[in-house]
Amino acid sequence: MVSITPWMEEFTAAVRAAFGERVYCIGLQGSYGRGEAGPDSDIDVVVILDQLTPRDIKVYQALLAALPHRAEVCGFLSGKGELLGWEPSDLFQFYHDTTPVWGSLDELLPRIGPEDVDRAVCIGACNIYHMCVHNMLHEQDPSILKGLYKSAAFVLQAKHFGVTGQYLRRQGDLLPLLSPEDRGILEISLALKKRALAEGELEPLSERLFLWAGDLIRKGA
Repeated sequence: MVSITPWMEEFTAAVRAAFGERVYCIGLQGSYGRGEAGPDSDIDVVVILDQLTPRDIKVYQALLAALPHRAEVCGFLSGKGELLGWEPSDLFQFYHDTTPVWGSLDELLPRIGPEDVDRAVCIGACNIYHMCVHNMLHEQDPSILKGLYKSAAFVLQAKHFGVTGQYLRRQGDLLPLLSPEDRGILEISLALKKRALAEGELEPLSERLFLWAGDLIRKGA
């Protein structure tokens, strides 16, 4: 695992040195941001500039190449105007899953309403349903199924927020608050972050996720 605090300090200094006053926000997302990182976790960083040009992308690419743990780095790079105009249902998860280390994302909050949270749940469930069917029919790929269970965890965070107004960043904290069916899906999602699918699990876990997503879609109709 990466010692994320000193790495983020080095990263933040490099971004500010490269872009100066043009930096709107620098943040950390994902498992490192939630304090749930494991040995295989990516470093999900967020950089928002006043605007983003093709040259900026090249500068950022060179900046990352000079940092340690380059292979683990992923994340989101954007201009401020594009972010403020982004699909609000996407902004819900983006805002709540980002820990700013420089600047703020609070300007996003007025753009995210209750209907956008509901839309995040619906779109997430629809995407999981579609890809689950596709994988069952065509790919039979365990890595795709693992990714879908990861997406299901985000859907459950949004669903819980829509009901309670409370966003729990640490997905493990959500477990005792869920219905038995939702809890079962999240338990599988968290387990699959730490291990590969065992032999014989692909079909039953695919069927379970397919049925769960379909039920969520129908209830939202």
